[in-house]
Amino acid sequence: MAGESLWIKINVFYLFLLISLCSSISDVFNEELLIKPLPSGHVYSHFQFTTKWDVDILRGEKLEHYNLFPKTLGQIINKYSVQELHLSLTQSLWRTNAWGYPATAAPPGAEIWVWFKKSTRNIDEVWSGLVNALSGQFCASLNVIDARNSVQPQLSFKPEGIVPEGYPSDSRLLRYASLPRENVCTENLTPWKKLLPCNSMAGLGALFHATQLYNANYHSLAIHIRPVCRNKTCSQSSVELSQSLAVVIDPTLSKQQKSPGWSFKTLFGKTIQGGCPLAATSVAFVDVSMNSSSNLLKISPDPTEVIFTTRGGDSRKYAMYDLHKQNAKFNIELKILNNNKKVQPVPPTVYGQKYLTGYGQEKGGFSSVLHNNHPTKSVRVIYLDIIPWYMRLYLHTLKITNSVKTIKTEKLLYTSGKDRTKPYELEIQLTLPPRSTTTISMQFDKAFLKWTEHPPDANIGFYTSSAIISTMLMSADNITSPEHHTALLTPSIRNPRESEFFLRIYTEGLLVQLPLPDFSMPYNVICLTCTVVAIAFGSMHNLTTRQIVRDDSTNVGLKEKMKNFFSSKIKKYLSKNRKSNEKEAKISNEDSDIVDDKKIVK
Repeated sequence: MAGESLWIKINVFYLFLLISLCSSISDVFNEELLIKPLPSGHVYSHFQFTTKWDVDILRGEKLEHYNLFPKTLGQIINKYSVQELHLSLTQSLWRTNAWGYPATAAPPGAEIWVWFKKSTRNIDEVWSGLVNALSGQFCASLNVIDARNSVQPQLSFKPEGIVPEGYPSDSRLLRYASLPRENVCTENLTPWKKLLPCNSMAGLGALFHATQLYNANYHSLAIHIRPVCRNKTCSQSSVELSQSLAVVIDPTLSKQQKSPGWSFKTLFGKTIQGGCPLAATSVAFVDVSMNSSSNLLKISPDPTEVIFTTRGGDSRKYAMYDLHKQNAKFNIELKILNNNKKVQPVPPTVYGQKYLTGYGQEKGGFSSVLHNNHPTKSVRVIYLDIIPWYMRLYLHTLKITNSVKTIKTEKLLYTSGKDRTKPYELEIQLTLPPRSTTTISMQFDKAFLKWTEHPPDANIGFYTSSAIISTMLMSADNITSPEHHTALLTPSIRNPRESEFFLRIYTEGLLVQLPLPDFSMPYNVICLTCTVVAIAFGSMHNLTTRQIVRDDSTNVGLKEKMKNFFSSKIKKYLSKNRKSNEKEAKISNEDSDIVDDKKIVK
């Protein structure tokens, strides 16, 4: 009896210990969906999944005793001393001049930039280990990132979360890299979904149908980890994990859509049934600001709430749906009853373009065009361009021209590249006059690569990174991004507080054609060499290495065969002689008989 009571007490103790540990893990998960019809007829859908965990990594607390926060990411952050992590995998290009600004901007391909902790030693080694770990986590080619495509921008990428006292303002703890050639497919989507508490079994994650997502005009996955304030006084910090998925779909291409408009079924190929049970909030916002007498919209079912908001001088109207209150299968459907007048897109305030110049296979150049469409205000921007080492830039060819007046750079940071070692880095801070177009151009020489440095499809060309434009705007026209202090979309829709809006946009990437060698010559040489080796060397090797060994096990049989051979030859010879003698004797007898007959006749 005493032993049983002791065993019960031990179990109760461990039960209370487990409850206390679970109660100390305070993390909150929220899921949001923003659907915005675009003037071009496309539909922009932005999924936002946010997990906030009350762990102060700035004070050295490690991520352990996991609940909703994914353990695989927490282990990577702990091992590689990560303070901020930003990763995106994007297919296609966001059309800024036609679609406005996205909630989270990303360039084509893969992009990653990381701020490490101040106590980190040998950052280059830690950076190499981190990209390899993330490559295995998300099934991407991030393991090819090294010093040849990594830079340390000084102006463009500042920490987005809170920083501790004494944190350096320079870029010694920052690493940035991009892979414009990276393709995004279901191999990246599957591990990304597994980081969600409900995966794709419930909530907004149930809308992730790979066929619909990857047939879209634009698709982007993103992971953002940063420290944020835990309370209003910001005496302690928490870890915020933001997972976003952005997709732009043309509903007119869907066979299931018979009338103008869209629905969950036509956009994602399925419906959902309620929100994720582990989510504190599960909401969907539909931007119905385009609803007017000339463009009458009908949305069903009736929204839980209609929200009118004004943010930075831009007025918006949203239909909000609380997914936790939906028990049956839920399908938002929007129909356009009459579209007498086509909605004209409002041009964004700032956007950029990039294109190639030059001619031939030796010399080339590029030009980046920065547009400021604001009628009265100038805009200060930071321009960052990362050029691969095989495009050898000439700094003296840098030209900055403006359609309105001559402008000068406020800051110019240039890092020269080195062949097969590091890329070129150009970072410029300048002010764009109102209603103007500014062109930044440079010239370069094309390097002649070794034949082993070309990719398998070298005739396609080499992809280069997009130029990055960072700025602060006073107006929120075309801006749907969340506010800076949180990754949630709800505060920026319900109660916006910010008066300035940080904006980062990307231009097109370039496809550069480099001089190509005659790839048929290595093939011919390989074939000829292999033939010579197979015939000449192979035969000589066979003759010089073969050994002739006597096999004693067959000597007895060989003697018997030889004896039988000679005896058979002798017998055959004797029998042949006997037959010939018998034939001669017979012939002689016949001749004698003939002679006798002649005598008798006489």
